[in-house]
Amino acid sequence: MPSKTKPLPPKELALFEANRDLGAELLQSIREMKAGQVRVVHSPATEAREKTGLSQSPFAALLGVSVRTLQGWEQGRKQPSGAARTLLTIARTNPKALLAVAGIQSR
Repeated sequence: MPSKTKPLPPKELALFEANRDLGAELLQSIREMKAGQVRVVHSPATEAREKTGLSQSPFAALLGVSVRTLQGWEQGRKQPSGAARTLLTIARTNPKALLAVAGIQSR
């Protein structure tokens, strides 16, 4: 889940950015990846979609949302609410049921 920290004021953010060494940060990231210290975290939306075996476009259509909205959920930029959150939970826990209701053969 995204962090709930308060954003820095513009002046503090500018100072933080001015003092960053992006080259060093990138090299450190590469070292961590090579050492296996990085793990990929999937959003609940990505996990739900993958369990159904559907690509983004048909899964978005199944949920009644745009592909762009689904991508926002998968990338953590947006959070689903209401019925969409319930459907994603069903897709994660019982993908065959969701597919059956939608009239799609499970894979």
